[in-house]
Amino acid sequence: MAKRIPFLLILFRLLLAPVILTLAFRYGNTASPIILILMYAGLISDIIDGIVARHLGVATTSLRRFDSQADMIFWLSIGFASWKLNPTLISDNAAPIIFLLFLEASCYLVSFAKFGRETCTHAYLSKLWGLSLLAAFTFLIAYHEAETAFTIAIVMGVISHLDRILITLILPRWTHDVPSAYHAFLIRKGIPFKKYKAFN
Repeated sequence: MAKRIPFLLILFRLLLAPVILTLAFRYGNTASPIILILMYAGLISDIIDGIVARHLGVATTSLRRFDSQADMIFWLSIGFASWKLNPTLISDNAAPIIFLLFLEASCYLVSFAKFGRETCTHAYLSKLWGLSLLAAFTFLIAYHEAETAFTIAIVMGVISHLDRILITLILPRWTHDVPSAYHAFLIRKGIPFKKYKAFN
């Protein structure tokens, strides 16, 4: 039963997506506190699932791929919820948001073109981007502001997506949990490196 905990944590985060969307579109800003709680609960599950999976020795390719797709759906649901709660702010920043979505699609297109499957790097910069998204969405949902936190999230998003694309281009074969483009280079050269259970 313990070995199913990582899967259940990922499933929990995936199931949060329709709940968050329903709250935002049906109840609007009155549901903001609940949406914030669910967003933080989702982030905590995301942090814990990988650590637990590696500790239990069940961090399989299929589980990590499931985790990656659940992450994308979860954060997209938060993004759509933020748009519903703050349509003007999101519209005013449409250009950088669209550019980020283009980069996200590019990560998948490059990976499918090279390896025939989606990207699943769980890179360090992607984790930092997740934290910057958390801050930006907190300000958007709780305070209806899109100032410095939003700008930082956009910049981190561009940097992390470029890193993911580089990782895919450098890797000689598909693999998951690649910390950075530098580590992809080490894999390409056959140079071993240490991974940390708290991150990869």
